[in-house]
Amino acid sequence: MQIGAFHKYASLRTGFVFPSNFRLFALMTPALILYIIGGYFLVLIAISLLTSGRGDNNTFFIGNKQSPWYIVAFGMIGASLSGVTFISVPGWVAGSEFSYMQMVLGYLVGYTVIALVLLPLYYKLNLTSIYTYLKDRFGVASYKTGASFFLLSRIIGASFRLYLVAIVLQLAVFDKLAIDVPFWQTVVVTVLLIWLYTFKGGIKTIIWTDTLQTLFMLLSVGITVWLIADKMDLGPMGIVDKIKNSAYSQMFFFDDFTDKKHFVKQFLSGAFIAIVMTGLDQDMMQKNLSCKNLKEAKKNMFTFSIVLVFVNLFFLALGALLYIFANENGITIPEKSDYLYPAIAIDGYLGPAVGVFFVLGLIASAYSSADSALTALTTSFCIDILDIEKREEKARKLTRILVHIGMSVVLVIVIMVFWAINDDSVISALFKIAGYTYGPLLGLYAYGIFTKGKVYDPLVPVICIVSPIVCYFLSQYSEQLLFGYKFGFELLIVNGLFTLIGLALSGLLRSD
Repeated sequence: MQIGAFHKYASLRTGFVFPSNFRLFALMTPALILYIIGGYFLVLIAISLLTSGRGDNNTFFIGNKQSPWYIVAFGMIGASLSGVTFISVPGWVAGSEFSYMQMVLGYLVGYTVIALVLLPLYYKLNLTSIYTYLKDRFGVASYKTGASFFLLSRIIGASFRLYLVAIVLQLAVFDKLAIDVPFWQTVVVTVLLIWLYTFKGGIKTIIWTDTLQTLFMLLSVGITVWLIADKMDLGPMGIVDKIKNSAYSQMFFFDDFTDKKHFVKQFLSGAFIAIVMTGLDQDMMQKNLSCKNLKEAKKNMFTFSIVLVFVNLFFLALGALLYIFANENGITIPEKSDYLYPAIAIDGYLGPAVGVFFVLGLIASAYSSADSALTALTTSFCIDILDIEKREEKARKLTRILVHIGMSVVLVIVIMVFWAINDDSVISALFKIAGYTYGPLLGLYAYGIFTKGKVYDPLVPVICIVSPIVCYFLSQYSEQLLFGYKFGFELLIVNGLFTLIGLALSGLLRSD
């Protein structure tokens, strides 16, 4: 396929418009990309064979509670960043400068709450699935609702990330090799690769594979920064001065409260996003629960949170350098900012090493979030929906294996739905819907932990469905209703508050 035809086909299938000079993968042959990906997954499968042990449910779900906290902390960095983040964060710099760091600083507050409030609760109750807490606190309907919202969020999120990886494989490899491979087969291969290295060891394997994937992601960014600095004759302090004196370096915004970039909005949003998307997410908490004890889990969380601040600053610095480098070398900035990093890395402006490590970094960032999602989905469905712990050992293991296969099939189906929709605006909307589902979880846990109030359990599913719907319409008409105010990520807090109020009101319906 000619490059021009490839751009046209890619635009039709993804909804994105490729700039005319964007020679995606032009300097990296499809065969080379296949070798890189093949070698990478052989390493992951080797790690799986070395770490999976007996492969029983205790190993799969919580790693026999033997995971070293420092390994968990390092691996969680990769798991917290997706393939979308890997490409998008550097691209954000042109429009939002370093304002994202306001949210990252808020993460520190959220992770502190997780370490001091949520982790002690989870370890005290000896939980495998964190949503079991809701059953003990409120009842079965609340429990199933919390688990269902997590399942919905993670299925959409993991499928969307794998969808992007599958598109890269299809467009950059199989189509360019003129191999007649239908997209559905590319999707099956993409998901099968995850299943192969997680089916036996589960979370115990993922703890170690995430470490490798985090390493590749950081190497990719580090090598890019180093080579840009070398091309521009900059030392470490030269890099700092160059970014500081650029148009991209403003970090704190206090002027306009209606602006989405205002410090208070970003900081508070960051704190609550960290709480819900890490502390109330089975995917992320499953890693913490695999630590030997509460003390080590806390060490993991505090270490991870501090390192993540510097990692995000590193990504933003890369973004600023990419824009500076492009401007100084007459490189046309892609219309879509997400393509800036791929364009410079793959087109050979910095040499072939950057292209190789970019591919590794992209695959690593996508799979480090998707593989743990598949394991967490399997864990939550087995324990929260099927009550697997009530069955005999042999039946539990068979059920877990079947659910793991079933969840893999579900991911394939949802990815194919994204492909069939073939409308970027609709897909983006579906992805945002997953974000709305964390609000009810925030309300459920906040009400359960910080109050002694009761709820009318049968009404909880209705409350948790209505709250995100109300928040959606509020966000659509906030400028008319709230004197020009525009909601950003802080809508999550409002969603949780609406849920909490609904739960409190439902308690008035109880007869006891």
